[in-house]
Amino acid sequence: MQRDLEIDLLRSFVAIAAHRNFTRAAEAIGRTQSAVSLQLKRLEEIAGERLFERSRNSVEITPTGEALLVYANRILSANEAALSHIRRPEAEGLIRFGAPDDYASYLLAPILAGFRAEYPLVQFELTGESSVDLFPMLEHGEIDIMLGTHSTDQVQGRIARYEPLHWVAGSDYVDDPAQPLALALFPNGCAVREAGLKALEQFERPWRIVCSTRSVNLIEQTVLNGTGVSVMEAAIIPESLRILDGQPGFPLLPEMAMSVHYNKAACAPHVGIFADYLVGELGRRRV
Repeated sequence: MQRDLEIDLLRSFVAIAAHRNFTRAAEAIGRTQSAVSLQLKRLEEIAGERLFERSRNSVEITPTGEALLVYANRILSANEAALSHIRRPEAEGLIRFGAPDDYASYLLAPILAGFRAEYPLVQFELTGESSVDLFPMLEHGEIDIMLGTHSTDQVQGRIARYEPLHWVAGSDYVDDPAQPLALALFPNGCAVREAGLKALEQFERPWRIVCSTRSVNLIEQTVLNGTGVSVMEAAIIPESLRILDGQPGFPLLPEMAMSVHYNKAACAPHVGIFADYLVGELGRRRV
């Protein structure tokens, strides 16, 4: 007898495909690593094929897994759409949403548009601030929900995905290893800035700040004119900039955790619905 694809199994499968790591996939969907491993085993039994090749240091999706991933995302989207239709009467009201400026500019527009299409009675009040400034606002009730960035050893909230960091520069940039590295970065308190500076210090490469701003556009212009380089998350790198990773003088950068924060026990139903939607969409929308 044919066994159907189960939603929970597909959700774990998609999380593993997004994170390429069982521990991180488990954190993203709120399950234990052993539960996620067991769900993948059950899904592979249903499929009759291996979906990932696993080794001690890596998890790589197989061709069968790649094929299933397309349908898995469709099935999960259809499942969410069906639930959205059923729950739509609950989703009405204002959501005060806080997010870093770079996310608001480059990442969130299609997600918010999709949510508005599903829930036309929900309105948004979007606040663009750094994560370090948004946390007090959430604590004091000035916003209902926020999207934040953390180093992987300081993870908080509901993890949506892990985002790689890259060194970026203009197309004509030429590095001079004999000179301190000129940097255009986000302001103090930004986890991305701290990760870049920590990598340089461990690499023992001197540096200097030429631009410190919350504006992605200003960082982009500073980098484009050859004044310096920057560190950016993969999801927000403008097409005008090129990645320098792997070149001499540029140390490896860590990944950052992108997570959603809200008071689950006290929030209105439509805020909780948006939180679920946001985590799901961020986990699927990869660079």
